[in-house]
Amino acid sequence: MGSSQTDVTMEGWLYLIRLNRFGLQYSRKRYFTLKGNCLRCYKTTPTSEREEPVRSAMIDFCIRVSDNGRETINRKIIFIFTLYNTSNHSDQLKLGASSSEEAAKWIHSLQDAASKECPNPAKRKCLPLRLGGSEKDHKHSIESTICSSMHVEAMTSDVIAPSPWKIFGCHNGLRLFKEAKDWDSRGKHWDDHPAIMAVGVIDGTSEAIFQTLMSLGPSRSEWDFCFYQGSVVEHLDGHTDIIRKQLYSDWLPWGMRRRDLLLRRYWRREDDGTYVILYHSVFHKKCRPQRGYVRACLKSGGYVITPVNQGKQSLVKHMLAIDWKFWKLYMRPSSARSITIAMLERVAALRELFRAKAGNYSSEFSSGEFTSDVGLSQSKEEDIKTEVQSPEETGKIEEAVSLEDEVEIPRSGRSSLMGLNDAADEFFDVSEPADCDNFENERPSGLTTEEHSMNKYQTKLPSAASLVKKLHDFAVQKKGYMDLQDLAREYGARCSYGATLQKDPSCSLPCSWAAADPSSFLIRGESYLQDHKKIKAKGTLMQMVGADWLRSDRREVDLGSRLGSIIQKSAEQGGPEFFFVVNIQVPGSTMYTLALYYMMKTPLEDNSLLHAFVNGDDAFRNSRFKLIPYISKGSWIVKQSVGKKACLVGQALDLHYFRGKNYLELVIDVGSSTVARGVVSLVLGYLNNLVIELAFLIQGNTQEELPEFLLGTCRINHLDASKSVVVEP
Repeated sequence: MGSSQTDVTMEGWLYLIRLNRFGLQYSRKRYFTLKGNCLRCYKTTPTSEREEPVRSAMIDFCIRVSDNGRETINRKIIFIFTLYNTSNHSDQLKLGASSSEEAAKWIHSLQDAASKECPNPAKRKCLPLRLGGSEKDHKHSIESTICSSMHVEAMTSDVIAPSPWKIFGCHNGLRLFKEAKDWDSRGKHWDDHPAIMAVGVIDGTSEAIFQTLMSLGPSRSEWDFCFYQGSVVEHLDGHTDIIRKQLYSDWLPWGMRRRDLLLRRYWRREDDGTYVILYHSVFHKKCRPQRGYVRACLKSGGYVITPVNQGKQSLVKHMLAIDWKFWKLYMRPSSARSITIAMLERVAALRELFRAKAGNYSSEFSSGEFTSDVGLSQSKEEDIKTEVQSPEETGKIEEAVSLEDEVEIPRSGRSSLMGLNDAADEFFDVSEPADCDNFENERPSGLTTEEHSMNKYQTKLPSAASLVKKLHDFAVQKKGYMDLQDLAREYGARCSYGATLQKDPSCSLPCSWAAADPSSFLIRGESYLQDHKKIKAKGTLMQMVGADWLRSDRREVDLGSRLGSIIQKSAEQGGPEFFFVVNIQVPGSTMYTLALYYMMKTPLEDNSLLHAFVNGDDAFRNSRFKLIPYISKGSWIVKQSVGKKACLVGQALDLHYFRGKNYLELVIDVGSSTVARGVVSLVLGYLNNLVIELAFLIQGNTQEELPEFLLGTCRINHLDASKSVVVEP
C-alpha cells in the first residue's frame, strides 16, 4: 500500500495494465513512486533515491486521471484508473490497485500533483509530457495557501434540505425508517411497495464492508440468510454490471415460492471513504425467469456505507422498495412489508459477522466473482429493460462492440505517458502468491462460466436505446452513450436559442425552468481556510435568463454565437450585459443538450475572481469551476447516485470553453467519464419524475477569494426527452 514519506507523495505496488500481442488485457505488478510531480516506475522496490527507474513521467496540468472502477483481469479483481493527456488522448497510462481505497489515494495524489501548476490564471502553453528527463527543470514550490485549498472535504451535504425519512421502529439494534411522501409529511401512510431503510453501526472499515457486500460467492452465506446463489450476468463497465440473485424460501412465509432478482448494480466511492451501492431491477432477454422461481421487482434499493470514529466503524444504511410479485388476495400489504423488513435485517447479521471476525476479515473473504455469460453474444443485440410497475414500461437497447484502436508504442524515447508501457515487460512480472484460492466461483447451476469479458480489450460503441415513459436505461457503456432517439418527437420549428425551454416560477409546469433558492446551497465562508466551515449562500452574482433543451445528430456547442440567440440579440443592441452559458452535453447517436443562460449587467472587472476565470486559460478554469447538484424530488436511488456534494467538474469531466465578445460558454462533456455516464443514464431513466436543482460557482482557494459566491442557480422541472427541440442542420 502506498505510504507518505518526506518528499514522497505516494509510493507502493500497482498493476500496469497492458495488451498482449493477441489483444487480451494482462497486468504486471510494478512499484511506483510519486515525488512532487514526477511519477516513476520500478520493477522492484527501490533501495535508494539514486536508483534509476525503468520509466518516469512528469505530471502537469495537462494530465487528467479517470476512475475506471473494477475489472477482473486474470481472475483477479483490480481497481483501475487511467492517466491521459488532455492535449493528446492517445497518450495514456492504465494502472490498477488491489483495493478501491488504495486506488482512490493514488487518484487524489495524482490530481493534486497535476493541480499544483494551476495556482493562478497566467497564460500557459500545454507542454508535452517528459519521460526520463531531468527533474530539476520541473521542481517548483507550493504556497501553503494552495496546499490548504486542496483539503479533502468530508462527505457532508452542500445542500440544506429536509429529510424525507421518518422513523417507525427499532429492531435487532437497527433503526427502521420509511420514506414519507410530500402529501404524507407525518409518515403515517403506507404505499403498496414502500421504501424502507434500516440503519446500523458496524465495527468494520467501509472498504471491508464494501468488499463483503459486493461478493456473490459462498462467503455471502455467512451473513446473508436470504441469499442462495448469484452471478454476474454482464459487466457493463467498471462501476456497473447486471447481476442475478436467487433467494432461499425458508425465510419467506409458508407456501410462498422462491424468488429471484435480476438487478443492475452500480457503485462508487466518495472522497471521504463512503461507498454507495445501488440496485434496480432490469429485464434481460438472455436471463429470463427460471422454472421454480418468481422474479421479484426491486424498484429501488442499495447501501450507503459511511466511515465513522476515524474509520474504525461504519454507519450502514440499507434501503429497499420491492414488489414481491404475489397475488393480492394471497397476502396482505402488511405481510409484504414484513418480508421487506426481514430482508433489511441482514444489516444486523452483517454487524454480528464483523463482530465475530474481530479484525480477521482480510483472510476470510474474497470479493472475486466470475462473469457468467448466460449465452450472451457481445456482438449481437441485447435487451436490458427496467422493471418499474408494468410490462408496458420497458425499452430495448441495442449494443454493438468492436475492438478499440490501439497505438503500438515504439521503444524509443517518445515523450508520452505510454512510454511507461514497456512492451518488453509482457513476460516479466514480480512474483506473488496465486490468487486462485481466494477467487470464488459464483456460477449458478445450469449456467456456463467463461473467462471474464473484460479480459478482452474491447470497447462498446455508441448504443441506440429507447425509453418508453419513465424507463431507466441500464446499458451504461465504456464508450457508448444513452440514446433517447426513439422517445423524441420531431419538431420542425427553428431554435430560438435561450428560449426553447419555458420558464415557470411557480414550478408547477412540466418541462420548465426556474431559478432555485440560493440559500439552499452551502459555500465556503470567509474563514474557511481556518475552520473549513461553509455558510449559506445569500444570493447569486448572475441572473438566469433562459434555458435550452435540444437534440441533434452532432454536438451543439458555442450556442452564444448563433444568430437569433438571446446573447446575439443583446450584442446587436449594444447592451452592457455579459452572459455565462453552461452547456451540458449527453452524447450518443442522438446528442442531447441542456444549456443554461446567465446574465450580469455589472462590469467583469468589479469581481477579480470572475474576471480571472473568464479571461484565464482552460487549466485555471478547470481547476476552479464547481457545481452543486441536488435532486429535490425523485427516487431514492437517483438522489443517492447524484448526491448533494460540490464537485470540481474539471477534475472528473472534459470541459471546453468558447469565449465571445459578451459571453463565455462552458461545455460539459458528460460522456468523458464512466462514473458520470452511469449517473446520467440513471437520471435519464427517471427524468419525467425528477426536479433537478443546480448551483454553479468558482472555487475560492485564497483568503482574498473568500467568501465564495454563486454564479447562478437553476431548477429544472420534470424534463421530458420527447419535448426536446430538434436542431436543424
